[in-house]
Amino acid sequence: QVQLVESGGGSVQAGGSLTLSCATSGYTHCEHDMSWYRQAPGKEREFVSGIDSDGNTRFADSVKGRFTISQDNAKDTLILQMNSLIPEDTAMYYCKRYCSLGGLWSIYWGRGTQVTVSS
Repeated sequence: QVQLVESGGGSVQAGGSLTLSCATSGYTHCEHDMSWYRQAPGKEREFVSGIDSDGNTRFADSVKGRFTISQDNAKDTLILQMNSLIPEDTAMYYCKRYCSLGGLWSIYWGRGTQVTVSS
């Protein structure tokens, strides 16, 4: 059973920081590419940030300059460092990865970690 487990969410005041982690387990093979999405109440899930196998990163315009993304050396854990948080960053944050289990490739999502930013 492929599992992506996010952690590190919480409640902070505007201007604060949080570090989210996403750990992958139970897979046969996974693409090194990983990404973060978020979904605020009443809104659609949106892309936040991603990293590919070469370490190239991409960010939504709304978080550029404030968030950074990285992976551990084994590329099993994805990190999202969030600085200068604003109330608009309040959402459930999910990680996404394309993995194989028993030869069947699928997109996997974690259950999410809640980030709440108060003004």
